[in-house]
Amino acid sequence: MPSLKDLKNRIGSVKNTRKITKAMQMVAAAKLRRAQDAAESARPYAEQMEKVMSGLAASATGAANAPKLLIGSGSEQVHLLVVMTAERGLCGGFNSSIVKLARTKIKELSAQGKTIKILTVGRKGRDQLKREFGDHFVGHVDLSEVKRLGYSNAQDIAKDIIGRFDAGEFDVATIFFSRFQSVISQVPTAQQIIPAVFDDTAEDASTLYDYEPTEGEILAELLPRGVATQIFAALLENGASEQGARMSAMDNATRNAGEMIDKLTVEYNRSRQAAITKELIEIISGAEAL
Repeated sequence: MPSLKDLKNRIGSVKNTRKITKAMQMVAAAKLRRAQDAAESARPYAEQMEKVMSGLAASATGAANAPKLLIGSGSEQVHLLVVMTAERGLCGGFNSSIVKLARTKIKELSAQGKTIKILTVGRKGRDQLKREFGDHFVGHVDLSEVKRLGYSNAQDIAKDIIGRFDAGEFDVATIFFSRFQSVISQVPTAQQIIPAVFDDTAEDASTLYDYEPTEGEILAELLPRGVATQIFAALLENGASEQGARMSAMDNATRNAGEMIDKLTVEYNRSRQAAITKELIEIISGAEAL
């Protein structure tokens, strides 16, 4: 049975931990508002760009000058998986859920005999996947020094990916991230970015506009920007999801610490009462012996 001093030290330690988790919860709540606004503001632009490119793609597909980013390399043998996670932990199952989705995709493609290459964005995803799939790694993007994500960060990642595609290093590229819905709900998502895939229900913009120059030439300019926009939107969704998950996780940790403090306090009081009772019995016994 722990001594009174041990119990007192343990209660103090848990109280200090509760202060830390409470502070982290408040910081995450403050960051969440900004990250959520950024993610929600980027959605209309990304959706509208997809609609325009969808209409252009409907007319350009099959044309002799159709961009390679649209029609692909003609093969689906080599897949590049871009796994986007956080640089830091203490955010519940946020990182693990994205890695789990990527791991499922890796095993599915491996069963089909496909060649897999992995590019990670964020330290936590790299650390988890490297244990099992380290031989598939082709690169890593470190954003730990970036205080606030900007479009330029997404452009750098997009240039790297498109450069690898133009060099013939892969045929299909898919990004993995977590789409933000609410503080308690973040949805792990896999989205193919190369070759471009558009929603069949998207508005056919080609029926509304006549383009000059040709659709293929415009797409050649828009598709690289579309890849960067999809990556930027995914980074923003990840940022909001990370803060929401961290806020929820730290709230749970704070509650658990409070419950543990209550239990330890009860145990401390019982032990203290038992020690006092024992001392009284010894005093009474000694007085009677005299």
